[in-house]
Amino acid sequence: MQDVLDMKATPLSQACGALIEGIDLTRPLDERQVTFIQDAWNGHLVLVFRGQTLSEEDQQRFAGYFGPLGDRKVAPGQLRERVEGLDQTNPKFMLVTNIKRDGKPIGAFGDGDMWFHIDSGYSAKPYRYTFLYGLKLPSTGGNTLFANTCKAYEALPQELKDTLTGRKALHIHEYKRNEKVDISADISQSPHYYHPVFISHPLTGRKSLFVDRLMTRAIEGMDQEQSDLIIDQLHDFSERKEFIYEHEWQLGDFVMWDNLATIHARTYFPKDEDRLLRRCTVEGVEVSE
Repeated sequence: MQDVLDMKATPLSQACGALIEGIDLTRPLDERQVTFIQDAWNGHLVLVFRGQTLSEEDQQRFAGYFGPLGDRKVAPGQLRERVEGLDQTNPKFMLVTNIKRDGKPIGAFGDGDMWFHIDSGYSAKPYRYTFLYGLKLPSTGGNTLFANTCKAYEALPQELKDTLTGRKALHIHEYKRNEKVDISADISQSPHYYHPVFISHPLTGRKSLFVDRLMTRAIEGMDQEQSDLIIDQLHDFSERKEFIYEHEWQLGDFVMWDNLATIHARTYFPKDEDRLLRRCTVEGVEVSE
């Protein structure tokens, strides 16, 4: 039995993030341990466990303590080749990797940097939580940036909050990493959804700014020029350095984050070096202001 007295949460930055020690994720957890993790998660938004050796079964069991696991989203036909991988055979998992076999990707979202985004923010019920496990890493780069969108909301000028309260924004995805979707064309075949610009967290009730650089493309009821200007302002707040924790991956790292109170991005890494991380999620709910 793991001793609850050995568990410790140490903050990793003033923005968000905590290192959790004293827990072996290959072993079943009891109610006290799960409660400890959930409380730490509510407070720090991003949790890091080092030196773990996790099978798919271990990862799936652990994630299941926090809700029903989400299925990997299936892209529409014309976009499917961007996210389907040879080794993505379990619908609960995505392989985030640049590795190819016989010239074909084994996973998805492989090379280079990736803009700040919300996992499945383009769907009606965005994932509540995301869990990522590091299996192969490049010699440099490929860090994950986590921005605290609760702090971003709190920092917004009241005038901007008044303007955007009650507004919704278009989130749309065409499975690219660092390029905005052209919404002047027909978007009916691209996954998209309108969410409130500000949301209340379903567990903590805390307000957060629910927009991101990669997928948020327009504010409902505004002309595009005004919308673009305001969205750029929101990015300036959400991506402030003081709101960001940068995670430098080590082999065996297991990182979990609250997808409704953070946005995340990836830094560039060499294309000729392998990077492989295994992702699963907890299904979400429709978000509201």
